[in-house]
Amino acid sequence: MKLFLKLLRDIKQSMGQFIAITIVIAVGAFFYAGLVTYSNTLSAYTKNYFQEHHLSDLNVYYSQLFKNDVTRLRKIEGIDKIEGRYTFDATQTFEDDKTVLKIHSIPENNEINTPTIIEGNLPLNKGEILLDSRYAKEHQYRVGDQITVNANDSNVNFTISGLGENVEHAKKNEIQDHKTYGVAYIAEETLPEILNGLYFNELIVDAKEGYDIDKLGKSIKAQSEGLSYLDQVKKERTLNYSKINQTIDNNNLMSKIIPLVLFLIEAIILFLAMSRTIDSQRNQVGIMKALGVKNSNIMLHYMGYPVLASILGSIIGCALAAFVFIPLVTTSCARAYSLPDIKFSLSLFSIVPPIIFSSAFGVLACYFSSRSVLKERAAQAMRPKPPKKMKKLLIERVPSLWGSISYSYKLILRNIFLNKRKAIASSMGVVVSTVLLITAFGTQASLLKVADQIEEVYTYDLKVDYTIGTSLHTVKQPSGIKESYFLSSFPIEIIKDNEKESATLVVTEEENNLIHFFDEKENGLSLENNGLLVPKSYADKYHISKGDTIKVKFTAPELKNTTVDMEVLNISTQYSNPSFYSTPGYLKRFNIDYNPTTILVQANSSADLMNVRHFFEQDRTVDTIADKNDIKKSAQYIVKQNSFVFIMFIISAIILSFGAIYTISSINIYERNRELATLKVLGYQKNKINRLIFLENILLTSFAVIVALPISGYVYKLIVKALSSTHQQIPDKLNSFIILVAVLLAFLLTIVSNLLLRRKVTKINMIESLKSVE
Repeated sequence: MKLFLKLLRDIKQSMGQFIAITIVIAVGAFFYAGLVTYSNTLSAYTKNYFQEHHLSDLNVYYSQLFKNDVTRLRKIEGIDKIEGRYTFDATQTFEDDKTVLKIHSIPENNEINTPTIIEGNLPLNKGEILLDSRYAKEHQYRVGDQITVNANDSNVNFTISGLGENVEHAKKNEIQDHKTYGVAYIAEETLPEILNGLYFNELIVDAKEGYDIDKLGKSIKAQSEGLSYLDQVKKERTLNYSKINQTIDNNNLMSKIIPLVLFLIEAIILFLAMSRTIDSQRNQVGIMKALGVKNSNIMLHYMGYPVLASILGSIIGCALAAFVFIPLVTTSCARAYSLPDIKFSLSLFSIVPPIIFSSAFGVLACYFSSRSVLKERAAQAMRPKPPKKMKKLLIERVPSLWGSISYSYKLILRNIFLNKRKAIASSMGVVVSTVLLITAFGTQASLLKVADQIEEVYTYDLKVDYTIGTSLHTVKQPSGIKESYFLSSFPIEIIKDNEKESATLVVTEEENNLIHFFDEKENGLSLENNGLLVPKSYADKYHISKGDTIKVKFTAPELKNTTVDMEVLNISTQYSNPSFYSTPGYLKRFNIDYNPTTILVQANSSADLMNVRHFFEQDRTVDTIADKNDIKKSAQYIVKQNSFVFIMFIISAIILSFGAIYTISSINIYERNRELATLKVLGYQKNKINRLIFLENILLTSFAVIVALPISGYVYKLIVKALSSTHQQIPDKLNSFIILVAVLLAFLLTIVSNLLLRRKVTKINMIESLKSVE
């Protein structure tokens, strides 16, 4: 009990240090609890959501398919459930906007891609429509309202039977724009009014569990001979499925990396704090030994300090995660996906790992720090350590130079070199803090750079996508166009050393200057007819270099898994949505037909652009139209979607840095009580003493910053490499401005810490500090 009271008294005497350590632990617990909750909840929810609502494994497209064709295809081996439906795009015109509705027919006994009803009912009767709830909210639609859509050049009226969300459209588009893009479902009975008949243009397939989807796809294509077969897409290639799983993978990685980095920083700070605290209390250890206290009890007494800090810090961190991180994550997820009723709630078990990790680091620090002191006899431990012998400094060997230095600076230099280990230990904390600051600021800057590159790469005014089967060589283009180029995308697989990875090959004309390419030094690259541009994200993972030959398999069914060897023309830096690029001329070498599906357009002027857009909007063969505003929205969306995590990371880095610098400075003053009291007795004014401490800390910070700079670059690259994937590249180069800001902040935190610790110097008791044990 007495040792516990002493522990509380020690905490009270160094309350600032205890609070700083607790805050450091709280930051680690905050990120761990928040990121783990986000990652685990999103992963578990989507897995259950996809299974419960039977997300289709395969979507097969036709020009025209009848019910008896669906019945025949149902017998193919490997199919568990199969449904035919008709999918088309309709438009709605409002006062200030024009929107697109992707409409699917839904059978009466729907078993695949089943919707979640938010309000109302399924569209079971002719003229009824189920509207996605986000689109309805944007346009203030309610159940029972009448809406008019334009489809196949005619207006069709519907009654809203219900509002809901569907598993196949959890991710609608890149920026999740609910205002200009929506999804709806209508009953099969309504199709004859729109199509002048009842037929389908799409099959959705739910495969038997464990059945090979590629094999099933080949079987369906083979059995579709004689039908108007167009294409098929596995769920892994859909925007909806791939984006959600990419987010889950990235968050899962972040939930391991960021807390690990923070816990390692905590370990260093705790080790420094506890080792030096025990060393400064060696006389108290001697007294306890003399009074008969067992070594194990003394060790447990000191271990109580980090354990209490760990428990308190973990509770605070997890509580903050519940009230700050979780609401932000909920908002972010709602902005990114349409996942009905997903709830992020912090588990009580989330508090356990931070307590265990931080306590373990503190206990180990106490164990290694107290071993040498506990081995000493009581009388020996109660005596102060004999003063260290100090050799002449190198600068002292130059009398003229040493003589020109003021007495204050001589004291600082002697103190630093007299206690080299102490100085290095102090600098280590600042080094880690500076590395963390540079990494945090660098990551946020890289995120902004990812968004900025989108506008640098794409300089077209409009991107016009046509429906499947349209021949772009025969379509008419309006006047007012300055430049236009064709483009087509192929789903491919990259095969390297028995590893396979899905990717996209974009084929466009060699002279296309509406898409720009850059190497890692930001120099421009161009397309040529003798190779393909490989995104750096793939090149880094599979060790691909300029001039290499890589194996490419075309996975689109119509290309029958054609596999070719392609030469690498160059490595292209593509931060967002990286794709392989080639030209029609290079593709012809492999006897692969190039049928463009997209036109990139640049108008002569803004006035012409309106007329050009209007022309394409009237074209029935046009599927979607995207413009510069869509590109900007995409860039802004990337920043908004991810910035809150990195902003919190920056704030946490500042808190951790301050905690480390404050703790180390506090221990420095506590250890030097005797020295500082001597200076006060000799007549040094408190301002001069504070100045000595301040200058010493600034020198240590300067040394730490110099050491931190090369380490920061290495650590930053490791983190960027861990967070990057083949589908998302993050710039791995730090710019000088970011480094300058982080370094200035490290010095600012040192200054603030010194200002807050001035009172400690003032409160030094000269008589008490100068008392000797002898």
